[in-house]
Amino acid sequence: MTATAAQSGARSGRSGLRIPGFAQLQRLGKSLMLPIAVLPAAGILLRLGQDDLLGSIETPVIGPFFDAMSAAGDALFANLALLFAVGVAIGFAKKADGSTALAAVVGYLVMGKVFEAMSPVVLAGQTDAAGDPLMINYSVFGGIIIGLVTAVLFDRFHTIALPTYLGFFGGRRFVPIIVSLTALLIAFAMSYLYPLFSAGLNGLGAFIGGTGAVGAFLYGFANRMLIPLGLHHILNSYVWFLQGSYTGPNGVVTGELTRFAAGDPTGGALTAGFYPVLMFGLPAAALAMIHVARPRQKKAAIGILGAAAITALVTGITEPLEFAFMFLAFPLYVVHAILTGLSLAIAYLLDIHLGFSFSAGLIDLLLYGTAPAASNIPLLVIMGLAYAVVYYVLFRVVITRWNLRTPGREDDDVAAAEAAAVSSEGAPGATSTTPDVGRVDQLVDPAAAAPATGTATATAPSAPATSDDRAEQLIAAFGGRQNLVNVDACITRLRMEVVDKDLVDKARLRQLGAAGVLEVGNNVQAVFGVQAEALKTLINDSL
Repeated sequence: MTATAAQSGARSGRSGLRIPGFAQLQRLGKSLMLPIAVLPAAGILLRLGQDDLLGSIETPVIGPFFDAMSAAGDALFANLALLFAVGVAIGFAKKADGSTALAAVVGYLVMGKVFEAMSPVVLAGQTDAAGDPLMINYSVFGGIIIGLVTAVLFDRFHTIALPTYLGFFGGRRFVPIIVSLTALLIAFAMSYLYPLFSAGLNGLGAFIGGTGAVGAFLYGFANRMLIPLGLHHILNSYVWFLQGSYTGPNGVVTGELTRFAAGDPTGGALTAGFYPVLMFGLPAAALAMIHVARPRQKKAAIGILGAAAITALVTGITEPLEFAFMFLAFPLYVVHAILTGLSLAIAYLLDIHLGFSFSAGLIDLLLYGTAPAASNIPLLVIMGLAYAVVYYVLFRVVITRWNLRTPGREDDDVAAAEAAAVSSEGAPGATSTTPDVGRVDQLVDPAAAAPATGTATATAPSAPATSDDRAEQLIAAFGGRQNLVNVDACITRLRMEVVDKDLVDKARLRQLGAAGVLEVGNNVQAVFGVQAEALKTLINDSL
């Protein structure tokens, strides 16, 4: 697709479904993943240093080291709001750099001191559960606000030119200055809004907690249904880091995951139900889809679904597997969302409590299954095994009864493309869901791996694509350089804003390894698994 075609598409106007603010919501959802990515390190350090694990070792030098390990992990959880301020600022800004992070830290520190000064004024006479004066505490939400403000101000002012006598303070140096002043005003206003915010948050928490299993079901169902839009991280951020409160040894903490890590026996009630789905159910669903694949397409189905199932089992990262049937068989995805809601509701009713450091996979089950706040873990494993059977049977019955086009059951032309994508080791279709970022440069153009019987392969290269070739192929599939407005990525998706979505070649993206492609307005998401960030870097370097 040429630049002329891209320009023609731009002149023809934008088309497709319009959702006001969707691009900004996508950017917010993506930006939230940067600080969330810190959780595995924090969780592992905190958990390994506990008294029932390595913290029980009482020897000179080594013993204090493991105590320090636990303290280090706790420090990350204690400063989640600051991490979100920096992470959201970097992720939401269009061209972030180190000065963006510095400005976010400045804004967050200003906000913290304003809240500290305003608490006796706004919350006069009020005390917390420990009897101490109540303090304004927006927690992670405050960090997100500062991150968004910093990103907007950075994009607006990082190239500002001041008069000559003030030239030193121009450009990027101006950003921390304007952020600090803005944070001062915003924090002052937020101080007076805190009683309303606190009441609303407590009301929402009371609804979720008061409705019990119903609230758990609604959260699980909404969590899965928001994945196609890439907005589930926004919902997760509330439940994981704001839902409920617990006064622990280091003060008040909020959120299912943070309360669970702090030892709250009520923490993890809304997260335990993800294990039966992510670790047991979806891998069983992948097995069912492989078994009902047509004989001629079974190899392609194994290549697409096999690595994705292993990734889901071990790490809890399921998007590559879900996108394999999300749009090809959407009724099946709705069944999956309902089963997820039911899993959270059942785990809630069974009083199962378990958190995770990143996602509900085998690694986190082994790490957190013996945590002080964990409860009824053997029951969770039994539930997971039962869910594996339910997923396998339901997926197999629904696919065959409704003749759904899951991987391995596509039309012949689609099947040919998938077969080409998995016909040699390292082909994108076989590796798009494998967490081996180091092999991005060695991926082979699927056209080169296809049999030399069609016109599409007559001039195909016979050597593995270099990183530059890989980037150029992706750029061309997205409609060419002039069709790209913004290039971004989260953990598993390339997130592209384009001039004309009609120029995007979805079939070519699938050949290059995308498990699925989503279009909303002029925003295109291509699911490449955990290679997405590396591919984004390749594309930006080429551009």
